[in-house]
Amino acid sequence: MTDNQPNQPSDRDADAAPQDLSPADIQAVIDRILAKEEAAAAKGARRDGSADGRAERGGETRTRRGLGDGKALALSDLQSEHGEYDGEQQDLEERRALRRVAGLSTELEDVTEVEYRQLRLERVVLAGLWTEGTLEDAENSLRELGALAETAGSEVLDGVVQRRMKPDAGTFLGSGKALELRDIVAATGADTVVVDSELSPSQRRGLEDIVKVKVIDRTALILDIFAQHAKSREGKAQVELAQLEYLLPRLRGWGESMSRQAGGRVGAAGGGIGSRGPGETKIELDRRRIRTRMAKLRREIAGMKPARETKRANRKRNEIPSVAIAGYTNAGKSSLLNRLTDAGVLVENALFATLDPTVRRAETPDGLPYTLADTVGFVRSLPTQLVEAFRSTLEEVADADLILHVVDASHPDPEGQIAAVRQVLAEVDARKVPEIIVLNKADAADPFVLERLRQREPRHVVVSARTGAGIAELKEAISDAIPRPSVTLTILVPYSRGDILNRLHTSSSEIRSLEHVEEGTRAEVVVREELAAELAPFVVHD
Repeated sequence: MTDNQPNQPSDRDADAAPQDLSPADIQAVIDRILAKEEAAAAKGARRDGSADGRAERGGETRTRRGLGDGKALALSDLQSEHGEYDGEQQDLEERRALRRVAGLSTELEDVTEVEYRQLRLERVVLAGLWTEGTLEDAENSLRELGALAETAGSEVLDGVVQRRMKPDAGTFLGSGKALELRDIVAATGADTVVVDSELSPSQRRGLEDIVKVKVIDRTALILDIFAQHAKSREGKAQVELAQLEYLLPRLRGWGESMSRQAGGRVGAAGGGIGSRGPGETKIELDRRRIRTRMAKLRREIAGMKPARETKRANRKRNEIPSVAIAGYTNAGKSSLLNRLTDAGVLVENALFATLDPTVRRAETPDGLPYTLADTVGFVRSLPTQLVEAFRSTLEEVADADLILHVVDASHPDPEGQIAAVRQVLAEVDARKVPEIIVLNKADAADPFVLERLRQREPRHVVVSARTGAGIAELKEAISDAIPRPSVTLTILVPYSRGDILNRLHTSSSEIRSLEHVEEGTRAEVVVREELAAELAPFVVHD
């Protein structure tokens, strides 16, 4: 059952008319004031460079907190990653067995080590621009980039946020800040720079020429995570298509890759007969091969669509309501699915841990069946290539009868998560589907933040998938929101029409009373409009 709480009195109202408040209201006001004081004290401590490890100089902000010192703040810091409803998590053990680890060198001391060698983690430095909003928003975005880098299998050493009105066309950061970034890379021993934006080919090349290490952008990082975690045939095809779309305009030539295609060589000089005029370069051949591969992948993905539509058509024919679980990555969607259905799907404290959609059957407290579909998580600035490649998967959200929008209430910026998810839902034409905001991780969230989100989102439920708190209220909210039979009829079905009675025992109807009389079976039922038209010949008008 959703919580539709009235607006709480403000602090000003509490000072103006204290005699009109109940003791519970007064205590609520006191709790909010204390929470504000604690938040202000924490904010003041963050401004102190010695407490935060952050120093501002010349429009640049160096951020180490939550990046180089332990786990990124975009990830949960709970000690227990799994709950009792998450199952054995064998898939997670298999994934982590193949994960690169720190502290192991790639150099072999003995030739017998070749089969047991593991690559060390990449050492990365993060770089971002603060162009709009507050500094806290820019730092949260950089911490999220750090969490993405850790999920991809790297070690985050440092982070740099630069105050700038717009990116530099040549090096993104500007030549001066790029030189400072080169010094940071040299001092930390990093081998990769990750930029918190999508770089143009010229910006990436210009920045690499200065920092002298590999440079990747946010889009390439997210695509790499998707490539690691894709399991199903369709998921792998979608990720490969997105990667090729990203790679196509960024192909670069190295060494002899710009050489012309030639026939037999005649003499030592020149390419010989057939190569003196304009010819096709190797990079042009690569582009043609990529376009051919992309066309093949699109045909394969389109060929997988009928099977998915057939399953969806079966559910629609049986008139089973569908509920889609959507939300920001690492908000707890898979944990919530396990709690509601005992699905046992993979749960990991990482971004984009699960990509392939999972559909499970569930029932409301009064026995009405419905389906729960877990979908891929969203993130700020989700690459357009991924939205297009996963559009067939995201159709589950657009065709649902209800969306459970899961929000990580313990995240530093939950409102930003909600806005990012709703932007993607609008891109896949799912904004008209009824939505319930599920404020997850309530056991780790700040009570003041929860109260703020309650006031902002009138249709909400506060839960904790880990502890089970609020799950009963969520089930009631789902039961009230999904489509139900609405037409009440009294029918008399002859004993020769057993097929009609069989239809009444499906999710399309609710039987209130059943009586066997001489003429047949008399029943009072509540059915959907489609079934009501079929039962019209058997309706009894008392």
